[in-house]
Amino acid sequence: MDALKKTIRVIPHVPGVYLYYDGQGTVIYVGKAKDLKRRVSSYFESTRALGYKTAYLVPEIRKIAYKKTLTEFDA
Repeated sequence: MDALKKTIRVIPHVPGVYLYYDGQGTVIYVGKAKDLKRRVSSYFESTRALGYKTAYLVPEIRKIAYKKTLTEFDA
């Protein structure tokens, strides 16, 4: 989890696409955001009520990758 927190700290407040990987390096989720930092961070906030999918997904995440885009539409 420390590696994920380090990654989240450096994610910029820009539009883009984010990918979550499991322990085997398989992409388990792809999402888009108009603010990458806010969106990715929201998955790991303890005060957030998690839906079924998210509650299952988050514990499986071992790596986060992202790609910045110029606009949300591009994402």
